[in-house]
Amino acid sequence: MSLIRPFAGLRPLAETANDVIAPPYDVLNTEEARQRAKDRPWSFLHISKPEIDLPPDTDPYNDAVYAKGAENLQAMLEANILKQDEQANYYLYRLKMGKHEQIGLVAVANIADYNSNRIRKHELTRPNKEDDRVRQIDALNAQTGPVFLTYKHHPTIDALVETLTAQAPSVDLTADDGVVHTLWVVDDPSHIETITTTFDAMDCLYIADGHHRSAAASRVAEKRRTSQQTGEEAYNYFLTVIFPDNKMNILDYNRVVKDLNGLTTSEFIDQVAKNFKVNPSQNPVKPQGSGEFGLFVDGQWYRLMIDSDKIPNDPVASLDVSLLTDYLLTPILGIGDPRTDKRIDFVGGIRGLGELEKRVNSGEMAVAFALYPTSMESLMAVADAEKLMPPKSTWFEPKLADGLVSHLL
Repeated sequence: MSLIRPFAGLRPLAETANDVIAPPYDVLNTEEARQRAKDRPWSFLHISKPEIDLPPDTDPYNDAVYAKGAENLQAMLEANILKQDEQANYYLYRLKMGKHEQIGLVAVANIADYNSNRIRKHELTRPNKEDDRVRQIDALNAQTGPVFLTYKHHPTIDALVETLTAQAPSVDLTADDGVVHTLWVVDDPSHIETITTTFDAMDCLYIADGHHRSAAASRVAEKRRTSQQTGEEAYNYFLTVIFPDNKMNILDYNRVVKDLNGLTTSEFIDQVAKNFKVNPSQNPVKPQGSGEFGLFVDGQWYRLMIDSDKIPNDPVASLDVSLLTDYLLTPILGIGDPRTDKRIDFVGGIRGLGELEKRVNSGEMAVAFALYPTSMESLMAVADAEKLMPPKSTWFEPKLADGLVSHLL
């Protein structure tokens, strides 16, 4: 079985694609999704967030929610809003956000390679989120949220992508947030063979985003496995978009904390200065390199530089998110497990430093920390070492759209 393979994608027609595509299910809460889908009957949010079509007090994990999603998918199929391609294809998917552009391959990836760690992970998953995705895939009999993968860029794929994207696309549209989504269908057998064999010769792929979706796909495959299966069944593969590592765009993933753990501001700064060089700044501090942090407290920005002798030779412990936790958040502010501690929250870098100031100045939070983005090299090093990154280490932009291509099981 190949590492990846083409598939007959379920897609909106070109003329309806703009009405269909939606942000990923996990970047909007229910009320935001309800507002976004208002007066848009074919928005994919009716499939990915179907609680928006049920009474406002409906538990999003109620059985009725998953049933509603399946009903909405069937309605879009019957109305020919979504249609499955007649043959197995690959697809090229370009995302443009401002000056940034990246092109990925839409394919289905082998769950056996995920289980054996050839498709490498770097994050823990939460059982309740996994359960939710398992129930969603089972109810729809489809994978609708692509897993965001990356690979070490390859000249054969680079050249083929350049050739194929010089042709007219199948879909080219601009979403509400200004991100341009463009899709090409790759149906030539020779191109399909080149892509399949080139990827099959690679050592591994890496999960950038979508650990819960990939884990859920593996669980669904395990449930559906039979003694008669060949391994080629659709449920043995999961929906992905695979981008080259040198085109990925990782933004900072910042932290805000509700209180100073009983310290005054001056006491807090004194404690921080034991492990960091601390310098006040008249301007917001956006770190320019690893080991540098911005700190905003009591209306004042500070630039922090960690002492170099504090940085260990370890792929996880040397990450900026680990250094901040190990030398400040835990020993000074008393933050325990960042995955469960209610006193800490996380702010994606797409929101800018102004969002950090807003959260603190409003009184909702006491202190904010701006971090330098985690590098792709660091992500790969952690995954290669079969270790796990701390939660909320990476924020990828732009986001993939839900609904552009889905995988029927």
